[in-house]
Amino acid sequence: MADTQTLYQHGTLAALVPGLFTGTMTAQELLTHGDTGIGTLAGLDGELIIERGVIYQVNHNGTVRTVTDNEEVPFANVHFADFGATQSIQAGDYAHLRSLLTKQLASLNVFTAIRLHGTFAKVKTRAVRKQEAPYPTLVATAADQSEFSALTVTGTISGYFSPQLYAGAAAPGFHLHFLSDDHTFGGHVLDVQGTDGQLQMQQFSDFNLHLPVASKPFMRQDFTSKQITADIEQAEH
Repeated sequence: MADTQTLYQHGTLAALVPGLFTGTMTAQELLTHGDTGIGTLAGLDGELIIERGVIYQVNHNGTVRTVTDNEEVPFANVHFADFGATQSIQAGDYAHLRSLLTKQLASLNVFTAIRLHGTFAKVKTRAVRKQEAPYPTLVATAADQSEFSALTVTGTISGYFSPQLYAGAAAPGFHLHFLSDDHTFGGHVLDVQGTDGQLQMQQFSDFNLHLPVASKPFMRQDFTSKQITADIEQAEH
């Protein structure tokens, strides 16, 4: 039986800050740890949405495709889906939606998966262009990202709430991606307007952080700078 109490994470967001974008786990191996999640490909190549054991990539052109088994990720979160009861949720702007999501959390001190399927008046997303070595910093990639918008789109907002306690390993707060039902639009969520959907959440008692110990750049990198958390929040929110 699948372990539905554990959120599995490969890599850390802190490792992306100085530009450690090299892939360190295959997509095939990642899916042995969960069938649902989010992440990015090697080179910080676009945004990943993992649904029902299939990994979808939204690249910097806005194209959605299925990721193959041998492609690699530097960072991803996955879990085996066992979402709770469905409840209706309506929200005006993105701040309103985040406020409603926060109120539904059982605690601000545990990791929680979010799945919100519905129709949205407007969704704005982004995807980063694949970077080439020598890699820039995470913040610098913001200048090389594409933004997309869709009006009256039906799809799923998915991702995670991460506690402030684990800043550095993850981005504190909500880290959410979007994928339309027809798989023609998606990416990292920047803005949402006019939400009318069905919300499900899944709380985790365990957090399994897998580190890329075979990566020499990771093992040698100095992560002691206090600027790391600030850079994560600037790049992710």
